[in-house]
Amino acid sequence: MPADAQGALWHPSPNFGPRRGSATVSLIVIHYTAMAGAEAALERLCDPAFEVSAHYLIGADGTLWQMVREAERAWHAGQGLWGGTDDVNSRSIGIELDNLGDQSFPAAQMGRLRTLLAEVMARHALPPESVIGHSDMAPERKYDPGRQFDWRGLAAAGLSVWPAPLGSEPSPDPRQFEADACAFGYPQAEPDALLDAVRQRFRPGATGPLCAADMAIVADLAHRFPVDRSVRNA
Repeated sequence: MPADAQGALWHPSPNFGPRRGSATVSLIVIHYTAMAGAEAALERLCDPAFEVSAHYLIGADGTLWQMVREAERAWHAGQGLWGGTDDVNSRSIGIELDNLGDQSFPAAQMGRLRTLLAEVMARHALPPESVIGHSDMAPERKYDPGRQFDWRGLAAAGLSVWPAPLGSEPSPDPRQFEADACAFGYPQAEPDALLDAVRQRFRPGATGPLCAADMAIVADLAHRFPVDRSVRNA
């Protein structure tokens, strides 16, 4: 069976099913494998005993494998929410990147990711804000693709979003921070976990309590990219 993406090596996984309720693709979720090499990850994602999979895996050298057809529901997201949608697997394409989580992502890998994202977004008519990380939808339990991932670079290529500076920075307000983060798509979560998820993506070097810079980020995202909550599970 040919792969959906150009240049992908077809390596089918048994771990998939139909998208529930006639759901259509509205998200792309990026992960890191946290395993010792792409081959180990490929074996795990195609092992029926583990009941996990993804649509695509990109090796550190840029090699691209496809394990599940885009029309099918891969098992990559697990429990979590984005924009009020709880069955993220039925609404998404999952992309795994060969990375332990504490290292930079090689140029060949990121180049292949950019090409793949552009293809998938075009096929499903997805806007840049549809590309999220695993930590975005599951802030209390996931950390991938992590602080080393180049979200700003993806946004510069039109493949994700990046906050624009505001004229002024709002005073720290935990309730408003949560409201704005949720308006962008984040789920309600324990405050420290939600703050960490936002910082992992948009302020990877930041530490300490909620501050004006964090407030400005979510305020801008909520204003420019409010999530379409009409896209729900059927």
